[in-house]
Amino acid sequence: MKPSPQHIFGINWRHALLLVMVFGSLAIMLSMQPIKQNPDYHDFADHGARLGIPNFFDVISNIPFLLVGIAGLRFCRSSLLMSYRPAWITFFAGVAIISAGSAWYHLNPNNDTLVWDRLPMTIAFMGLLAALLAEYVDVRLGRLLLVPAILTGFSSVIYWHWYDDLRFYVWVQFMPLLIVPILMVLFRPRYSHQWLLPVALACYMLSKLLETYDREVFVYTQSHFSGHTLKHLLAALGCYVVLMMLKMRKPV
Repeated sequence: MKPSPQHIFGINWRHALLLVMVFGSLAIMLSMQPIKQNPDYHDFADHGARLGIPNFFDVISNIPFLLVGIAGLRFCRSSLLMSYRPAWITFFAGVAIISAGSAWYHLNPNNDTLVWDRLPMTIAFMGLLAALLAEYVDVRLGRLLLVPAILTGFSSVIYWHWYDDLRFYVWVQFMPLLIVPILMVLFRPRYSHQWLLPVALACYMLSKLLETYDREVFVYTQSHFSGHTLKHLLAALGCYVVLMMLKMRKPV
């Protein structure tokens, strides 16, 4: 009997390609020179204080994360259309905690408080990764990887804080986003409305662009809104799009 065209030497080529993308991207990132935290990163454009709160808009713009996270957790309790519910719960819990961690950081931006901003972000990233692997590839894979993935995310932040090297953290942040389009191309979806995943991804990528041009956006809006404030809102919108996908979808 001839081997299935989907298998090469007994290995599913789609799974093999996923492994190559995950570990290949890690190898490429670690082959680069260490990436140190730019001390100017903490110097955001909008320092305005209101109601006794420093950096007011950068702080309160985290509220949407809390609202989306809570709404997502409530939805996870009732929905049956989830291949691996704990992964989605992890994602929305991470989104909710981001609101507290990021707000705490922006009250007094420095490397020590930045740790509490980045830790919940890794929870959300890795929860999303495990959820999508469970839905596109295999539920057992999502179940197997959830806890190790969260620990990997935590380790990336600790490594950066101890050694002032962002390479591992950058990989943790962007590798799940790299995997999303690959999963959508290689595997058949189990649910409808998957087109909302690229929309959520686009929101996040645009939010990173606004973060990069924080000061320029602040000048362009005549000091009303900074790029970093809008980054929070757009990233939260991306999380909301994921929630809308879960609410609207049906089995395919």
